[in-house]
Amino acid sequence: MAKTSFNQNSDAACGTSLPPLRSYDSVMRLSRMGAFFPHRLSFMRVLIRRLAAQKSEMQMPVCALDRNGFGHVVLSLSLSGRVYSLIAFSRNIKDSERTDRVIATQWDASFCLFDGMPSLADIEQLADKVTHQEAGRYDGRILTLSRANKSLRLFSHVVERLAKGQQPDTDALVATGYLMRTTAVYGNGKFGIADRDKVAGYDGLEGAFQAEMLTVFLIREFTLLLAEYCAKQRGGERAVGLSDAHRRYLGVGNSTGLGMAPFLVTHPCLLDSWIMAREVAFARGLAVETASNDQLQRAKTLLERACLHCYEWEVEDTLQMQRIEILRTELDRLCADISARPLTKKAPFADLFARVEEGSEELQELLVSLIIELVPEEVDMLADCMATNAQPRLIPDMRIREVKALIEAHYHWVENIDFDTPDADAQFWYVSAAKLEPRLGLRHEEPGAELEMPFNIAGYIRALKSALATVEEDELVAAFLLRAPEFRNILRRIQTIGKFPYGEIRDNLVDAHCRPIDLLRCKLSFFGASKFDPKSDKWTRITLYQGAPTAADFVKASSQDLDDWLFPLRPSISG
Repeated sequence: MAKTSFNQNSDAACGTSLPPLRSYDSVMRLSRMGAFFPHRLSFMRVLIRRLAAQKSEMQMPVCALDRNGFGHVVLSLSLSGRVYSLIAFSRNIKDSERTDRVIATQWDASFCLFDGMPSLADIEQLADKVTHQEAGRYDGRILTLSRANKSLRLFSHVVERLAKGQQPDTDALVATGYLMRTTAVYGNGKFGIADRDKVAGYDGLEGAFQAEMLTVFLIREFTLLLAEYCAKQRGGERAVGLSDAHRRYLGVGNSTGLGMAPFLVTHPCLLDSWIMAREVAFARGLAVETASNDQLQRAKTLLERACLHCYEWEVEDTLQMQRIEILRTELDRLCADISARPLTKKAPFADLFARVEEGSEELQELLVSLIIELVPEEVDMLADCMATNAQPRLIPDMRIREVKALIEAHYHWVENIDFDTPDADAQFWYVSAAKLEPRLGLRHEEPGAELEMPFNIAGYIRALKSALATVEEDELVAAFLLRAPEFRNILRRIQTIGKFPYGEIRDNLVDAHCRPIDLLRCKLSFFGASKFDPKSDKWTRITLYQGAPTAADFVKASSQDLDDWLFPLRPSISG
């Protein structure tokens, strides 16, 4: 079950008062959220630590692939005494059918995470359903659904080189970083699969998005296996497998867009838990009074690794590439500064962050992840605080003066918005009737605004403040809502944010210049994604599990050795 979550007054999971944290107004701005990096508390890192600690061993009880790699495979592993199985279906599709768009109906591979070990009858029954994804029908034994397309150029290159007994070209690996990219990983009861409340109680899957992270990890194992299998079929005895370093470097790609963005708006309590845990972890790193020689050496190593990682991070998006180039320059300058002027003996990590306070938000947030990495004993237990059962709740007996105080405390940023300009409400969020996926419309140019999702938070606050101007301070919220029920949702949100202050994004989400990509990067950083590669301000490609240990590593290395893969580097450097 979900563990007790944070609130703004106490660290319930760890029994200590909270250290000083960065302000909500500073952290919860879209530009900063759009600069987050993965960190120790990212959900992939949590799962890998769990798998490594238990030395989970992966099995392949079924491999029914033809000589071209088409067919199905089952990969199973035990986690906390419970068996989970990925059923993977590999299909031959036309190049014209291969698209990352949500409207696709054909994929190179389709997957489901199965509760237990599937029988042959189960596999036969699921073959037609899973390969049709949304068009299929499922039961509670299916924990997740997913699909993926090959990165054809790299997949073909890897198979060709392995078939000849050679390792793939490192530059080719760096340019892509994955053999397949998923276009969706569905959980939480969608299409009849197991509900989130059910899965959260399963052994080994406690915590946020653990079933989804396990699915992607096993998909990664499948992509590696498939490439090696195809190489063996082509090259026979001459073929070789991927080296350990190449296997670890290859992750799973992902294409994701607007469908993911609304989650952070509709789950304020959960978002608060995520951000609070990250901010507490960062604050604990800053609070270190004196660091050991090992910690100081590790800080130097991680900083050098971060520099190299950023030089390997190339994207086509002009704006993001400009940010990366600035980040590279800043990191070079920081490394030179530390070489000339070592960190102070007292509060060395606070000194480290003080040196970047005038830098870009990309630099600052990279340092947040780096500093969290230096104090694992102080922060790893905070992962238990990142799932919560709390839900937004209306407090009808609150006085209007208390509501006004909450608005002043958490929504003063609304005063900076010029509502008289068309830009202030230029966009609206809605759900596509065709695919049931979130979309953005242009309010002043397109029809449908009457169907918008309730994301115009700033506008609702403005309207509520106007309505409250003539209301008695001692009046109860319940009495006010009897006269003005249209304000029920925003009042509930204000009351919720009073208790979960990191749960509100302090920017106008319908402004003409709002960039949904910032919401995507924030959420994906908590998954553990790296190499953000925006394709517009509405969708991005990323890499998951790049640099992470593979299943084979869990049985032959210590769990501590397997937890060092922040800022992964090309195999020729890291491997």
